[in-house]
Formats: sequence, structure tokens, C-alpha cells
Amino acid sequence: MSTLVVCLDRSGDVVRAAGVSPPVVGWEAVRSLVLDVGLADPEDSNVNCLLEALRVTRELRDGDEEVTVAVLAGDGDAVGAGRAIATQVEALRADVGADAAVIVLDSSEDERLVPVIESRLPVDSVDRVVVRQARDIESTYYLLKQFLADEELRQTTLVPVGVALLVFPVLLAYMTPVVAVASIAAVVGLFLLYKGLGIDRYVASMPAGVRDALYSGQVSVVTYVVAAGLTLIGVFAGLLGVSNLPSHEGVFVPAMRFAFDSVPWLAMAALAASTGRLLDETIRDEPVAGSSFNLPFGVIALGIVVRGFSAYFLQRSDVIAPTTIPPLDVGVLSVEGFVLSPIQRLAVFVVAGVVVSLVGVRAATYLGGPPPSEPEATD
Repeated sequence: MSTLVVCLDRSGDVVRAAGVSPPVVGWEAVRSLVLDVGLADPEDSNVNCLLEALRVTRELRDGDEEVTVAVLAGDGDAVGAGRAIATQVEALRADVGADAAVIVLDSSEDERLVPVIESRLPVDSVDRVVVRQARDIESTYYLLKQFLADEELRQTTLVPVGVALLVFPVLLAYMTPVVAVASIAAVVGLFLLYKGLGIDRYVASMPAGVRDALYSGQVSVVTYVVAAGLTLIGVFAGLLGVSNLPSHEGVFVPAMRFAFDSVPWLAMAALAASTGRLLDETIRDEPVAGSSFNLPFGVIALGIVVRGFSAYFLQRSDVIAPTTIPPLDVGVLSVEGFVLSPIQRLAVFVVAGVVVSLVGVRAATYLGGPPPSEPEATD
């Protein structure tokens, strides 16, 4: 088996420094080339690459294998370097009769030419030489080079950092250092969440979606606006209820008060949005899925259950008064008035939510379109 040990030099600095023409073939020729390149520039990493090629050649020869070492060089240009290397490989394959190749290189630029050799000669191994003192520096250099070449990555990373560095001195001039650092950290955190959760893509596509919905006459556009207004009312009602609370330690009771006051409005907002979506699907000629009919009932059931649990905790905390059932006379049937305990009140809300949910399931079963038919298997 004949092996060709190839030392790649994409830029052609090695042969230019020694004043020779590529390819440089043979042990003595490559060893003389090492001396010429080392004397011309002792700090050149190509010296280590040439020495590594000689070392690999010696090890393969010690294993009783026919080995030829050669230096292939390009001319610096990407296309020209590839064509030059291809021509030299084909010439060496014809002269030496190599069955495989071992490639020795010292940079990522040279590594781009490996496919050129692989397409003409089987490659058994690729040996990349990195000087120990420059390993971390070289890796950092290529990472920074790749980072700066990506325009989107630069905009999403360097721009926020630059804005933060410009705003930070201004904040320090008018605020304390703690407040300035906290403000910058909060803004950067919001930006990272904005990009990480994909909110930027959603915001970018929102105008086109709204425009298409308006042009197509979708009812959901109006119901979504109504839902947004009801959501604001719900948040305002919840905050108003929390502000009217007496002093309570902790956040649990205020959270339950907020849920108790805001859930009816939030449920109506979700009901308006789901109803608009249902109407849009009903107007179309396509069959409406059963889940679309079940969605409004599910929203109502969820709102009832959440309000029931929040009322239970508030009643146990003496924040709201218990529910009193007045006396009821219907014909011969007479019911005396009574007061619901917190657990009884919760049970009523849970049962009501389950009943509404079951009604939604039945409505979806009767009103929903037929399930999509599966394609028949063909033999």
C-alpha cells in the first residue's frame, strides 16, 4: 500500500518564502523546505506543519509502509487555490501511484481544501497542527470572526450591549448606582425574554395578520378587540379589589382577591374571543371542528371553578361575606333560608363548572363536524 502524506498550504506562503514551485515532493526536499521557511520566518506556524508531515511520514515508514511526503500549495484565491491543489493531487497520484492520503494542515482556511483531495484520492486521516502557545488565541480568533460575520447575531447582541453602555452613564448621573444597575439589568432581561420567547416574530407578523383579517371580513377581529377591553376591565377590577383590602401579610390573600374580582371579566374576554373564532369557522364552508364548539363552554367552566376556589379562601379569611340563600316558597314547596359554608360554596361552584363542561362536550358532539376520515390503506 502506498500512502501520500500531504502538507496543505492554501495561501502559498511556504513555497514563496523558499522560492520553489509546488508541489514539493520527497523527504529531502521537504526537510530542506523546513529550513528555508524557518529561517525566513521562525514564528510561522507552517514550520510546525511541515515538521508534523515529516514526523507522520517517518512513523508510517517505520511500519514498513511505502510513504511519500509532499507539500501542496495554492495561490491565495479561493477558486484558484482549489484548482491548483486539484491539479497537483492528480499529478502526484499519477507519478507516485498512491492508494490513500494523510493530510496535515495548520488552519481552518487550509481545511476547506480537504474535500478537493477527498474527491480524487481516499483520505485516511486529517492531522491539524495547532501550536500549544497559540491554541486558545486561535480558537478565540475564529469564534470572533464567525460571530462578527453573522449580521443577525451582531444586531441581537452588540446593539443591546452598546445601548446599555451608552445609557448607563446617563442613569448614574441622575440615579444611585444600585438603581442604575437594576434598571439596565431589567431592560436587558426584558430584551432577552423578548427575543428568546419569539415575541419579536409574533409582533412582526401581527400587522399582516390584522390586515388580512380586516380584508377578509373576519368577525374575530371585532371580538378580539372586545376581549382586549374586557381584559383591561378585569385587571382594573382585580387591582381595585386588592387596593380595598385591609392590611394582610403575604401575597396569597391579595392574589385570591385579584382572581375573585377579575375572573368574571377575564372569562367574558376569553368567551368573546372564542365566540368570534367559532363564528369565523361557522361562516366558512368547511365543517367546524367539535373542539371549537366546546371552547366557549370550557372557558365558562374554568372561570366558575377558579372563582369558586378564590371565594373559598377569601371567605375563610373573612374578606368576603358568606353566601346566604333566602327563603323560597314555590307552591306547596317551602325552603327555609340558610347560609352556605365555605366548603359548601366551593362544592356548588365545582359542580356548576363540571355541569357546564359536560354540556359543552355534548354540544360539541351534536354540533361538531364529522371527524376527518383516514385514508384507506392500499395493498
